[in-house]
Amino acid sequence: MKYDVVVEAAQTEFVAAVRATVPIGDIARAWKPALDQVWAFLKTHSELRPGHNLFLYHHAERRNEPMNIDFGVQVARPFEREGDVRCIETPAGEVARTVHIGPYDRLTDAHNALHAWCDRHHRKIGRVSWEVYSGWNNDSALLETKIKYLLA
Repeated sequence: MKYDVVVEAAQTEFVAAVRATVPIGDIARAWKPALDQVWAFLKTHSELRPGHNLFLYHHAERRNEPMNIDFGVQVARPFEREGDVRCIETPAGEVARTVHIGPYDRLTDAHNALHAWCDRHHRKIGRVSWEVYSGWNNDSALLETKIKYLLA
């Protein structure tokens, strides 16, 4: 798949999230237990008007080291922490963004394309990146994921 990368200004978003420290290879195993906690919390707090799932990655010093990841769901406003579910914010600022359409097991292709774009354009990746997942579709070829990298 060809990835178009655009630079845009990202606005802060509120997210109900559970944080985990995860090696990159274990993300597929770690996200569901965390999101199950978030969605259980949101079922009792419909006033937060949940949106899409959003994973916020706090980059480790080296790309393949374990990192802190906030597995969460977009919400309309801040709230008080309950158990492991806390309110976080995505950063505002300049981001490089692309869209991946297709199965989640190919998301690495989009991340690699963003890294390659930053290298070609002499742009430094900042401290975080995030993925916003569109609604579920049983046809994995139609899944859409927006990926944003904060630029330094």
